[in-house]
Amino acid sequence: MARSMTAFARLEASTVGGRAIWELRSVNHRFLEVSLRLPEEFRSLDHEVRNRLAARCNRGKLDCTLRFEAATAEAATLKVNVELAQQLIQAAGVVSGLLPSAAPLNPLEILRWPQVLETPRVNFEQVSAGVLTALDQGLAQLLDNRDREGEKLKALVLERCTAMSAITRTMRTRVPEILAALRARQTARITDLAGSLDPVRIEQECALLVQRLDVAEELDRLETHLAEVVRVMGQDQPIGRRLDFLMQELNREANTLGSKSAHIDTSSASVELKVLIEQIREQIQNLE
Repeated sequence: MARSMTAFARLEASTVGGRAIWELRSVNHRFLEVSLRLPEEFRSLDHEVRNRLAARCNRGKLDCTLRFEAATAEAATLKVNVELAQQLIQAAGVVSGLLPSAAPLNPLEILRWPQVLETPRVNFEQVSAGVLTALDQGLAQLLDNRDREGEKLKALVLERCTAMSAITRTMRTRVPEILAALRARQTARITDLAGSLDPVRIEQECALLVQRLDVAEELDRLETHLAEVVRVMGQDQPIGRRLDFLMQELNREANTLGSKSAHIDTSSASVELKVLIEQIREQIQNLE
């Protein structure tokens, strides 16, 4: 499957103790490079998050950011430690007896005492599990976006492969005519320069020239490489690097076709092929 390396995903999920917000961005890169930003209280998840990203992505520069909005105190259930509060009140009563002019005890002062007002303790393992579940959901969203973009790139690549195949087929039908014209032109030129030359020698020289200018092998290899591109595009695995190698091979054959050209049709075909190859090369830079 053709998968793009360029995508974005954002996911918000309610978890134990608050709300997790993941943002994931990916762009093309030769290898997998992860840039991770986590709140301080979730630093211990760094290794696990990287493992999960690496298990689903093979190439690309990934920017992954987590924001966690903890549940507010108003939303939490408050509980008074009655036993501790009674002890504080008794102690305050004893002190007040020693100080007849002491001000009355303010209940808020009791509540400010450590551990008098209890809030539910949040289990970090439960919070982490919820955060990681949200990561998996965000990552699935990112990969869906990469897949959709990859299908568009695949269509563009195959469209240009079809155009290149049409050029090679046209050239194959034109090669015999082109070679015959080259042979006739070369024979006439040699005859004009030296009319007394042996006709057999002239024929030999023309045959050698035609052999050097024959592009049948280049056309065969172009068709073979194009068929391989189409096959690779249908594979369910990372294909970007293999396609990049195939573009080098296609470009090499197109250059050879141009260097052996002695006819305007062959030269034009070489130029058109190289333009299409470069267009494909630009597209596959974004494929995983």
